[in-house]
Amino acid sequence: MKKTRDLCDCDVLHEAIVKIVSEQMPKQEEVAKLADFFKMFSDDTRIRILWALECNEMCVCDLAVLLNMTKSAISHQLKSLRLSNLVKYRREGKTVFYSLADDHVKTILDQGFVHINE
Repeated sequence: MKKTRDLCDCDVLHEAIVKIVSEQMPKQEEVAKLADFFKMFSDDTRIRILWALECNEMCVCDLAVLLNMTKSAISHQLKSLRLSNLVKYRREGKTVFYSLADDHVKTILDQGFVHINE
């Protein structure tokens, strides 16, 4: 059987390292919240919406035309993004304009594109 080089083939425990990292590990609740947060970036429609909103605030109608989708489908995705604090909205008369919630969202999106294009 051929062994691969990327597997550790020893039984040595580096207790000091394990202890240090263990003390710094985030709580399971925080890890679960972060995993849920990143799930919002796992859908190409949501990424396209976020990218569009990075360029400019837009209403549901604008996004629907831009992405060639129904207003209902866009609204559904915007609700998920809003509940995850990735987008915010403002009302102007009967029109609701959406934008990125803050610069952190822009940074995450931009860094993701930098990473995949390396």
